Amino acid sequence: MRDFLTRLPKAELHLHIEGSLEPELMFALAERNRVRLPFASVEEVRDAYDFSDLQSFLDLYYQGMSVLHTVEDFYDLAMDYFRRAHAEGVVHVEMHFDPQAHQVRGIELPVVMEGLSLARRHAERELGLSSALIMAFLRDQDAAAAMSLLDEAAPYWEMLDAVGLDSAERGNPPSKFVEVFERAARLGIPRVAHAGEEGPAAYIREALDLLDVCRIDHGVRCLEDPDLVARLRDEGMVLTVCPLSNVRLKVVERIEEHPLPQLLEAGLRVTLNSDDPAYFGGGVLDNYLACQRAFGWDEATFIQIAGTAIEAAFVSQRRRLALRRQLADSV
Repeated sequence: MRDFLTRLPKAELHLHIEGSLEPELMFALAERNRVRLPFASVEEVRDAYDFSDLQSFLDLYYQGMSVLHTVEDFYDLAMDYFRRAHAEGVVHVEMHFDPQAHQVRGIELPVVMEGLSLARRHAERELGLSSALIMAFLRDQDAAAAMSLLDEAAPYWEMLDAVGLDSAERGNPPSKFVEVFERAARLGIPRVAHAGEEGPAAYIREALDLLDVCRIDHGVRCLEDPDLVARLRDEGMVLTVCPLSNVRLKVVERIEEHPLPQLLEAGLRVTLNSDDPAYFGGGVLDNYLACQRAFGWDEATFIQIAGTAIEAAFVSQRRRLALRRQLADSV
């Protein structure tokens, strides 16, 4: 099954590129940029990856990205992940990135965009791996800051495949960002949002009704609301689920307790993703393998999940047809 899952062409729809920063690269960039880290070794960093909730992770996540300063840094960050993902059979990656978390450190948007864009071009040419770019707003900051970022990103609007909403969910409902998402809609930029991870099922409803999103990131708490489950099924809404992340952040205690089987049984369209692979126990393949071990899913189930990701990806119709053929040929 491992060989099958490795060669299965997988599209990743829910990745935070800053969360792909492996400790080895973190130390290399810290030395390059003369950044002092509060860790003595790679092992000490990994030992810190014992999170009690989302906020405890975010504290370390923002600390880790302090080593990212230059165009070269962001290029190295993305290419490092693209190469690992390619080796795991990933054919398309959609990466969230958090400009506000860099701007507060004095790293301006053009630096981030140039580095990530260069890596995307090289990954497509060298690895045959396509990608999409999702600019995320930090929901624990105010909506005015998000609107300012959207305006500042005007030179890059054509490069954005979507805007998103991430960071600390509790107490930061989607309704805070209605005007920002309405402006993105007027600009013709697709919208996605994290909802129903630590926040309640009501946040999923808000993301649908108020932000008019085309995908829900996480969404696992939808099962608390049967009417919402029926709506998600009837509308064909895709959930970008991150099982190993959910375990590491204590959304569930054990992978065997994850609601993924119930989501599938309810007829919902789900995909498997890594979220922040450096911090949560591995990339897309690790998430597929963890689900196979926990739930005993057969090949047909994984083909269905991989196909859902291809259909929901932000790709051209030509690329989608190519990915469909690749999936068909792999099985």
